Amino acid sequence: MSGEKILLLSCCAPCSCAVIEKMAEAKENFSVVFYNPNIRPEAEYRKRCDENKKVCDLYHVPFIELEYDNPRWCRLTEGLEEEPERGRRCSICFYMRLKRVMEYARENGFDAVASVLGVSRYKNLTQVNEAAYKASVETGVPYVEIEGRKNGMQELRNRLIKELNLYNQDYCGCKPRKNSL
Repeated sequence: MSGEKILLLSCCAPCSCAVIEKMAEAKENFSVVFYNPNIRPEAEYRKRCDENKKVCDLYHVPFIELEYDNPRWCRLTEGLEEEPERGRRCSICFYMRLKRVMEYARENGFDAVASVLGVSRYKNLTQVNEAAYKASVETGVPYVEIEGRKNGMQELRNRLIKELNLYNQDYCGCKPRKNSL
C-alpha cells in the first residue's frame, strides 16, 4: 500500500481500531470513511459513527462520513429480511457500501479502497472481497484486501477495545425488520 492514497471503509470502531493503528504506525497515506446505511436505528448509527471518529482523532487520521441513506438500503434488501447472517442480504449490503465508497474515492483523488467489513468473525471475508471486486470492476477503483484477523490482529483488536473503552455493539447493524427504525 505504501505510497498509495487509500480510503478505508470502516463499519465500526471495534472492527477498525487495530487496522487503523497499524496503518497509522506504518505512516500509510489513508483516510477512514464511514458509510453504513445498514445500521439501524439511526441512534445506533450515530453512536457507531461518533465512536469511529474518536478512534480516528486519536490516531490523527482523517475521517469522512458519507450520507446515511437507510431508505436506499431497505429498498435494495427488500424481501431478504429473513436471510441469515452471511446470506444474500449481506452480499447486497457489502456491494452497495463498497461501490458507493469507490465512487467517492474516484471523485476525490484516492488511489484505492480497502475495508474492514470482513474483520468480524461473524462475516465471511470471501463474501466481502467478492463484492469489493465486483464494485472495483464497475468503478475502476482498485480494491486492497486487508487481513484483520490473523497475525496478532485479533489480539490487538481485543486489547484496543478494552484500552480505548470502545462501544462494542452486539449486532452487525442491520435489523431488517420493516418497523425497526
